[in-house]
Amino acid sequence: MRRIMSACLLQTMRFDTANDANPDQEFEMFCQKLDRNKTQYVIEDKKKEPDGSLVVRLRKQYNTYKTAGYMD
Repeated sequence: MRRIMSACLLQTMRFDTANDANPDQEFEMFCQKLDRNKTQYVIEDKKKEPDGSLVVRLRKQYNTYKTAGYMD
């Protein structure tokens, strides 16, 4: 039998300016949702693109698994 002892996702997300969206506001709402759900996360990199979009690289807890060693 096997079990997952700890897990983490590495994501690169792009928050676009399509449909008059505010990328900074979208990112803040995304972080608030993670906080509300008590999902652990670490932002590794956040940069603004020339077209106004926001590219964020983050490590995020996968489901409710432990994140031993991933969030250090």
